[in-house]
Amino acid sequence: MNKEEIANWFSGLQSTICNQLEIADGNGKFQKDAWTRPEGGGGLSRVIINGNIIEKGGVNFSAVSGPTPKKIIQALQIPQEDFFATGVSIVLHPKNPFVPIIHMNVRYFEMESGNYWFGGGIDLTPHYINTEDARNFHSGLKSVCDQFDENWYKKYKQWADDYFFLSHRNETRGVGGIFFDRLNESNTKLSKPELFHFVQQVGLQFTQLYSPLMSTHGDTPYGDAETHWQSLRRSRYVEFNLLHDKGTKFGIDTNGRTESILMSMPPSASWEYDYTPSKNSEEEKTQILLRKGIDWINA
Repeated sequence: MNKEEIANWFSGLQSTICNQLEIADGNGKFQKDAWTRPEGGGGLSRVIINGNIIEKGGVNFSAVSGPTPKKIIQALQIPQEDFFATGVSIVLHPKNPFVPIIHMNVRYFEMESGNYWFGGGIDLTPHYINTEDARNFHSGLKSVCDQFDENWYKKYKQWADDYFFLSHRNETRGVGGIFFDRLNESNTKLSKPELFHFVQQVGLQFTQLYSPLMSTHGDTPYGDAETHWQSLRRSRYVEFNLLHDKGTKFGIDTNGRTESILMSMPPSASWEYDYTPSKNSEEEKTQILLRKGIDWINA
């Protein structure tokens, strides 16, 4: 297995997910935008706008290479040598406030010396937290992790709780999921092909987990109050991506394509000064659940 084979599989995953999302949405079509990186490599951004269910979303593939920028060397504590990075990154912002935002990233990083690692994660950001949805989402992720190591779900769930956390707000971005990084043969019991298989299984879970949420909640009635809350929750998503997200910073620091990096932003968002949800409202119930450590499978 080499980096080209891994990149080719990720490219195929992008096409598979886009095709499945178009079917689930029923109307929206992905636009293609190929791009090249002057220092080496490039990618294909695929964006969907104003579908039946998805208001804005992106499924991006990239395979970039070249001299490792100094900021990345310092951040990752790696030698100064050329790098290769490839992966798929997804963010979907739905129209209906009762359909959650979802994010997934699966990636592979390799240095010129041969040092490598896999990383990724998938997390759910409901505007209104539905415990049954959270249970099903986490159960699906646990079933994938358990195929490889029974300790991984607990470990990677905690990693996600810690990672997808707005420290300046003291709240989680949503109900979490799993997050993992720098996995290789030296820090796991698995071989490189086995680790790649794990990343593949995470990637293939995406539409299995999200399509049911689209079909279940895509037609749920809502009004101005729910849209207002959705806009406020979207602003938290913006804050996280700009202030905390390492993927956004990596893309900028490696001179990636700005439009592709910032496709994760919602089509609109609102910041209201010192907003507090009404007592005992559905909004307050969601706000209370934006915290680490919840056992969603048994909630």
